[in-house]
Amino acid sequence: MKDFPEVAVSTTKDVGDVENAGARNHTKRGLSSRQVQFLALGGAIGTGLFVGSGAVLSSVGPAPLLMGYIVMSFVVYGVMNVLAEMTTYLPLEGLSVPYFVNRFVDPSLAFAMGWNYWYTFAMLLAAEVTAAAIIIQYWTESVPVAVWIAIILLVILALNIVAVSFFGEAEFWFASIKILAILGLIVLGVVLFFGGGPNHDRLGFRYWKEPGAFNPFIAKGNSGKFLAFWYAFIKSGFAFIMSPELVVTAAGEAEAPRRNIPKAANRFIYRLFAFYVMGTLVIGVTVAYNDKSLLNAINNGEHAAGASPFVIAIQNAGIKGLNHVINAAILTSAWSSGNAWLFSGSRMLYSLALTKQAPKIFLRCNKNGVPWVAVLFTFSIGCLAFLNVSNSGANVFNWFTNITTISGFIAWIVVLITYLRFRKAMIFHNMLEQLPFRTPLQPYSCYFSLIIMVLVTLTNGFYVFVPSKWNVSDFLVCYITIPIFLVLWFGHKVYTKNWKWWIPISEVDVWSGKDLADAEELEYKVREPRNFAEKIWFWVV
Repeated sequence: MKDFPEVAVSTTKDVGDVENAGARNHTKRGLSSRQVQFLALGGAIGTGLFVGSGAVLSSVGPAPLLMGYIVMSFVVYGVMNVLAEMTTYLPLEGLSVPYFVNRFVDPSLAFAMGWNYWYTFAMLLAAEVTAAAIIIQYWTESVPVAVWIAIILLVILALNIVAVSFFGEAEFWFASIKILAILGLIVLGVVLFFGGGPNHDRLGFRYWKEPGAFNPFIAKGNSGKFLAFWYAFIKSGFAFIMSPELVVTAAGEAEAPRRNIPKAANRFIYRLFAFYVMGTLVIGVTVAYNDKSLLNAINNGEHAAGASPFVIAIQNAGIKGLNHVINAAILTSAWSSGNAWLFSGSRMLYSLALTKQAPKIFLRCNKNGVPWVAVLFTFSIGCLAFLNVSNSGANVFNWFTNITTISGFIAWIVVLITYLRFRKAMIFHNMLEQLPFRTPLQPYSCYFSLIIMVLVTLTNGFYVFVPSKWNVSDFLVCYITIPIFLVLWFGHKVYTKNWKWWIPISEVDVWSGKDLADAEELEYKVREPRNFAEKIWFWVV
């Protein structure tokens, strides 16, 4: 094994990068193990699963919906694994995905990646806040939607601006409610499947037989069925978007990251299966794709609880009052996701400032380690939620929220490329065995996810090329993010006169900051459980 240079702590702190975060006012490790676990567990579960799945169901039927979520779960799990490997190796304060891109691939690509991430997080914040405000109108429309948007935004700001422990605790309870709601809905689906509802109507796979498991998309026959699957697969991405990155963002402020990040990553696939796959199976079993209530809600533009297939299933089963409980859970879900996106967006700005790719003002932190300037700036973009007060504004806003999905796909492509460069550098320096956390089937899993994501990004708007469905606005929504990303990438190269496509493998730095991570690992060394009860507790947290 080759020796690698020792990096003294004093030297590391002067690098002007993420490794120097401790040299001044900086973020602090205020997220406990249970908070990191629940952030990974439910932080990104928003209206995509609870509400958006209904529109996909009506377009393609239950079988493509289920298959799309299953395949996307494997792809997202691949992204989670590569992020976990890199993050566990270097769980530094102020860490972000663009930091890895900057070190292992190309600074210009990292610049484009960072601002792409920040924009996406900020727009997702606005999207979830808007959804939460509209969900409240399920109960009353006497209060203007702008009032609810203001209240929700201010609560999210308060949870993010004081201390990271406030954010972590709020997200812990938010995620707990979401998890209980999804598990409850899955149990309810099983009960209705066997006829345990008030009307004792045994559903079984009735709706898979009539009107059918597939609703052919665009074409007829097997071609239409395949296109239905591919459409569902692409649209399922919004429900997963940015979920793996939440764990990486939290790693810079988490206690014992080399213990907690692998734990969160190892459990990720079970969470994907339990929540997304089982959730979509319940949707397909309990609601027909041609259900009148579902079609009316979608056609009338009701993107709140009224269009949720879960709520429609409850109403069809004749269960009184439960629809209000589920509506409240969906509200909590949207509120929670908005909370997580503000946290992620602000930390992205902080990390960009650390790598000198954003103004230094975003490095300012309060005494509790919160980068308050970055929080306020990201929050200001989230105020675009007020566009939904007017109908014309709502159309513009929906445009931007649709674009964020493709931004997420592009981000995953860069993540996977970054891991391949990182892995090659570790092999070149004979350091692969030193990785504290290694995931199965690498690098083949990474190649699989990369190929699929490239195909999805290039074909995400395939349906707009059908003459009967063509319009310019839909085409731009599907593809405008690609040239924007390329402009950021090549614009930075022109500005910095950096004409290299990537850092040569022999020059990739896999050492800087490792000494700090190793030292922190010893500081947060967790004792082994002494009895069965402690083993259970250690597994939970």
